[in-house]
Amino acid sequence: MRRGLKFVPLALLLAVVVELAVFVGVGRALGFGVAVLLVFAASLLGLVLLRREGMRAWRGFRSAAAAGQPPGGQVTDGLVGLAGALLLAVPGLVSGLAGLLLLVPPVRRLARAGVRRATERRVSSMVAGDLFGPRTVRVRQGAPQPTPQPEQPVVVDGGRAIEGEIVEPGRH
Repeated sequence: MRRGLKFVPLALLLAVVVELAVFVGVGRALGFGVAVLLVFAASLLGLVLLRREGMRAWRGFRSAAAAGQPPGGQVTDGLVGLAGALLLAVPGLVSGLAGLLLLVPPVRRLARAGVRRATERRVSSMVAGDLFGPRTVRVRQGAPQPTPQPEQPVVVDGGRAIEGEIVEPGRH
């Protein structure tokens, strides 16, 4: 079991307490009816957007696959949109605000970049390349560095082939 999973029940309990506290605060400030109406409107909007974002994500994935392009960009954009719509659909003012923020384009781009970085860290470089395409590398301009001369290979066992397996660092 992963270390972070043991905090999930505590995080859910904390989220419920925060949602209730915000609901009571909004209810006292604006009135109970307005607070209920806000929660209901946010949930209804989230349900409508769930369908739209799901269809949008599926169309983006299919068009990328049909064009022979890596689908990772469309998949991550779709996941962020679906997460925003789902957070809106869950009854609550805080979750609704978080979901609404995920649907705003600049915040959505930041979240999409975060999802991509997290995915690239957790999967092998080959899978990340299949999902997102070749990685870009920054090249510093300046004085050229001398290229190291390749070392002469060590001949083992009279030069015969030796069977082996390539293991990526950190993956056993």
